[in-house]
Amino acid sequence: MQNPTRPSGYQRVAHGPTLRAMSEKDRPWVMRTYAGHSTAAASNALYRTNLAKGQTGLSVAFDLPTQTGYDPDSPLARGEVGKVGVPVPHLGEMRRLFDDIPLTEMNTSMTINAVAMWLLAMYQVVAEEQNPDLSPEEVAAQLAGTTQNDIIKEYLSRGTYAFPPEASMRLIADMIAYTVHQVPKWNPINICSYHLQEAGATPTQELAYALCTAIAVLDQVRSSGQVSEEDFGRVVGRISFFVNAGVRFVEETCKMRAFVELWDQITRERYGVTDPKMRRFRYGVQVNSLGLTEAQPENNVQRIVLEMLGVTLSKNARARAVQLPAWNEALGLPRPWDQQWSLRLQQVLAYESDLLEYDDIFDGSHVIEAKVAELVEGARAEIDRVQAMGGAIEAVEYMKQELVSSHATRRARIESGEETIVGVNRYETTEPSPLTADLDGAIMAADPEAEQTALAGLAAWKAQRDETEVTDALAALAAAAKTDANLMAPTLVAARAGATTGEWAATLREVFGEYRGPTGVSGAVGVVEAGEELTAVRARVRETGEELGGRLRLLVGKPGLDGHSNGAEQVAVRARDAGFEVIYQGIRLTPEQIVAAAVAEDVHCVGLSILSGSHMELVPTVLDGLREAGLDDVPVIVGGIIPDSDGRRLREAGVAAVFTPKDFGLTEIMGGIVDEIRRAHGLD
Repeated sequence: MQNPTRPSGYQRVAHGPTLRAMSEKDRPWVMRTYAGHSTAAASNALYRTNLAKGQTGLSVAFDLPTQTGYDPDSPLARGEVGKVGVPVPHLGEMRRLFDDIPLTEMNTSMTINAVAMWLLAMYQVVAEEQNPDLSPEEVAAQLAGTTQNDIIKEYLSRGTYAFPPEASMRLIADMIAYTVHQVPKWNPINICSYHLQEAGATPTQELAYALCTAIAVLDQVRSSGQVSEEDFGRVVGRISFFVNAGVRFVEETCKMRAFVELWDQITRERYGVTDPKMRRFRYGVQVNSLGLTEAQPENNVQRIVLEMLGVTLSKNARARAVQLPAWNEALGLPRPWDQQWSLRLQQVLAYESDLLEYDDIFDGSHVIEAKVAELVEGARAEIDRVQAMGGAIEAVEYMKQELVSSHATRRARIESGEETIVGVNRYETTEPSPLTADLDGAIMAADPEAEQTALAGLAAWKAQRDETEVTDALAALAAAAKTDANLMAPTLVAARAGATTGEWAATLREVFGEYRGPTGVSGAVGVVEAGEELTAVRARVRETGEELGGRLRLLVGKPGLDGHSNGAEQVAVRARDAGFEVIYQGIRLTPEQIVAAAVAEDVHCVGLSILSGSHMELVPTVLDGLREAGLDDVPVIVGGIIPDSDGRRLREAGVAAVFTPKDFGLTEIMGGIVDEIRRAHGLD
């Protein structure tokens, strides 16, 4: 029974002080929606609409060609233009993207990594054009926002790298040094634990690997000699983090408090930062998209709310910016209404609830304190392990392998039923949902003309620019890249001259070289103890191989620029556990390379993983290539976020089977692959 002498809403925390209402309500976090699609003009209209609805910051999603440093006319860009974000191949499109949005008054987050320096340069130039009465230096001093710019996690999880690790770290250090001196309100890097969790990281691994990345970045800046010892605290103070929050919101709350404690210790002890404000753990968050389900997608709303609570309940570890996914992201591209729903979730919590009226509600809780201490201890041990290997860059292969293993363990728990996913492996009976009565109408399709629009725009841009000026600017960039000069200055010159995203990146690729990240599959630990289902599939794989005269060989391919390889890696690991010989060469392959590998390896099945929405362009090209190579009897299966209507069209085109996120049983999928191989060879 409630104590009648104590006002409602006030209670005593175990072993802690009495909660008290604060004299002033806290300011809410920055509210964003991750958005961008089709064209710069369409994205601009979406941004202005969202700002009018109460969104307080912008979060820009770029398409894969832009993220990886290619223009729309690159062969690798085919099918990818405007699919998962907005194409920005040159300054003209950056102008359109922010038309009528005053950049000196805006807080803009740009999810861009390998080419972050280039996108920041174009952003700054557009801001200069919007403010002709101010000098470039005065404009730069007013810009506020964030570039993601964490390249190490690209090698571990997301795959949008463009250059080798050492060169990428040099670009990051140059950009940090530039912004600290010239753009002091800008966060030049977001250390991303978000994508580590999506790749399978446990909370301990997420803490450790993100902090090891931060250490590697700070060490690089310090060793570059571009920032004085007196100014180094300002570098630390501009480091921000981009964090994930899963549905286990108590554990996520403790993880965030552990981040605060560890970051304070690292910055104080390793870097000697004495100002507590500069040691503050500053982070933005997008809650977990990995846990969103295609089955019963309406359940995703309560998942998103719980995940949001994990990063807002604890005042001392509260996010400074929050962006929420939409309920239907496991189905396809969210519509503006779906994004509005996610924004309203934030607004109800911030403005209708009393959350922001109190000091930290967890201070003094022995349960929270014990869990935080456990996470801190585990993370410190893992940080020490990575540092003993030479740091994050040297330990990329180790960390990648550990993430693939952790993800495989989680998948096994879900398949066994040990971990419950409501509507997926338990409580699957459901009433028809009005939200998905029209599946094709429940998501937004990217503009099918986006690629042609981008190609035409690129040609028009090149036709009106001064080619001599562009050539000279790119030559100066290449020359500077061969020295230890800061590359931000020649990059700004190239942006003002009218160079393109692909030209800037190609110039640096010529100097720095190409790179392919580790897959983590060969050393990953898969299913330790095979149950009945996997044992039965292993027997069928072995028997079918004997009938066909050798071990069954499965080629797992990632065509296009989609770097989200988690699904492909898990298929490869489970296929290996099921007895297949697996050929997996990693991300970013052309259809022609996949066909060549199928021929060279004499495979029995080709599995294609595509999550970027480019399946209707890339899969038919692979099918045509296999037919031309005489491999008509090799079945092709496809996995990804594929709407039902597209799945039907793919099967009509010759695809043997289509798997989407609702098909979570990997061992069952392995059995289906055996079925397709047997059917293709006329076996009973």
